[in-house]
Amino acid sequence: MPGRFRSLLAILVVTAVAACTGSESPPASAQAPGGEPSPVASLSGPMCGFPQPGCTELTVGLGYIPSVQFAPFYYAQSQGYYRDGGLIVTFQNKIDPDLVTLVGQGSIDIGVADGTSVIPAVSQGIPIQYVATVYGTFPNVVLAKTGSGITTAADLKGRKIGTPGKYGSSWIMLQALLGSAGLTPDDTTIVEYPDFGQGVALQQGAVDAATGFTNNEPVQLQLAGVSTVQLHVDSVVALPGPGLIASTKALASNGNAIRAFIDATLRAMREIAADPQSGVTASAAISPDLGSNPATQLAILQATIATWSNSGTATNGYGWIDTAGWQASIDYMTTLGLVPKPVTVDQLVTTAYLPAGALASPAASSAASP
Repeated sequence: MPGRFRSLLAILVVTAVAACTGSESPPASAQAPGGEPSPVASLSGPMCGFPQPGCTELTVGLGYIPSVQFAPFYYAQSQGYYRDGGLIVTFQNKIDPDLVTLVGQGSIDIGVADGTSVIPAVSQGIPIQYVATVYGTFPNVVLAKTGSGITTAADLKGRKIGTPGKYGSSWIMLQALLGSAGLTPDDTTIVEYPDFGQGVALQQGAVDAATGFTNNEPVQLQLAGVSTVQLHVDSVVALPGPGLIASTKALASNGNAIRAFIDATLRAMREIAADPQSGVTASAAISPDLGSNPATQLAILQATIATWSNSGTATNGYGWIDTAGWQASIDYMTTLGLVPKPVTVDQLVTTAYLPAGALASPAASSAASP
């Protein structure tokens, strides 16, 4: 393996959305290497630096490990936006299955989780709701080298496709892409990479295509001099990307604090979108490792910022929830046998804690859906 790409692979594992948002998270035994995650200390300022009247403590789960992809949370903390909202915020890093469970139990107040994790969780009785969208564009993609002859889903027939395993959002996305061309995984050769090494396998020619995240593997490969084509699922089914979740109990008892947290985070997203370097700086302050290769981190963050938007956010702002897309996802995931008991959009999501401009409406949702 070329030395340059080996170093990039280390960053890839650290920054993978699979590891951070947990949308790829299988059972813990199949997680990417990296050791036991540890809590990230709060950077709260003096206004809410310790428990006092008017301040609310919130524990926020951000995923497997610190990542520049969580820049809005780090930035809002460093700028005092959470403090100004009367919040004492502490971050923790957990894998997605743990986050969903811990939020449902109330051990973590707010977490970042993939929408495709929320649907089966609520179907199984875990009392959580999705309260704000972070990734307006579903980040999972199938990628292939430019010039490989793969430019559409139909071109995947008979090809070797690398993926971490037959689980999670990438597997759901891959089935949807193949289905749009009248194909199934049986029409391809699936090669599993439990260590999340499918990007390296693609770079080395061991597979023809690979699942990944638009703000991760393609960025890393481009930095290594490998141009790629990306196949997106949005035109097939509007799968919900990662966003903020909270327990129904926390929403009922601590709704004002959660609303303040969402407001501060969305403000940070807007400001980082206007000045991405500020997000890299805030991330490096949280975790010095994220400052070790600023050019790479900036490239990853810029690709991440692109996923925050869709046609609905252009009108309604960041955080907007595409309720029509959620219904389409329920329907599709039901066909895959991933929804044990029937659920409704109202059980899964709530717009009550979003700023007024980000409230979903059926008309707006339909217009924004691909």
